[in-house]
Amino acid sequence: MPSTRKIDALLALRSDGKLLVGRDRIKVLEAVAEHKSISRAAKAVGFSYKAAWDAVSAINNLLPSPAFVTKAGGRSGGGAEVTPEGLKLIETFHRLEERLSRISCAIAEEGLEAAEDLSLLGLGLRISARNLFHAEVETVRKGPVDVEVTLRISGEHRIYAVITNEATADLDLRPGRKVVALVKASFVELVSPDETSHDLRNTFTGVVARRIDAERNCELLIDIGAGKTMTAVLPRRIVEERGVAEGRKATTRFAPENVILAAD
Repeated sequence: MPSTRKIDALLALRSDGKLLVGRDRIKVLEAVAEHKSISRAAKAVGFSYKAAWDAVSAINNLLPSPAFVTKAGGRSGGGAEVTPEGLKLIETFHRLEERLSRISCAIAEEGLEAAEDLSLLGLGLRISARNLFHAEVETVRKGPVDVEVTLRISGEHRIYAVITNEATADLDLRPGRKVVALVKASFVELVSPDETSHDLRNTFTGVVARRIDAERNCELLIDIGAGKTMTAVLPRRIVEERGVAEGRKATTRFAPENVILAAD
């Protein structure tokens, strides 16, 4: 059974084994922003004055410009103020921790394979899914269990995704929201000309721009127009039986359940 637990991921930035920025130090910086004083911030988060001062000093040493500055009166008698650089660090740190938590939840629910399909771009990592589309949410249709999300990837192309209500809430999906839609090439299938279906969602027709053959499989790159391409990895036997070749038209489709969404 899939796990429904909410997993909390901790982010820590270290150098030479020494902690530079972690959740506790970010809490101190937030408290300084709120109380305008290191001594009052230390009391609010349960730190000693020295520990709080060391925390914000370490953050200052990390950044090219200070995260906080002291006001007249000195270390013990004056106040302190968090700079725009410090506020930006707080926001960025929480955003990174949120992404890590989302990845950890996906691994717990679907296994390590699911981690390959997440939008790890924001963490500077590469992903294995061949079909990646920057999209804008057009509609969100909620049901008792699942949610159908319509995504615009170009003026003429739409992708439909079916995800859980929990995932919809976690990603804060709403019209106008920018997301990334990912589809594994192995989830894309060919549709023969005589094949009919009442469900035309995620059905794309285009021209085969490239066909690469291996012993068992073929990789097809299909130009679907508007500057978009679709990659499919299919059994070579099927590709040859259907006469798919470069320069010829081909129709592909994939299930809405096979679309993975990611958002900042």
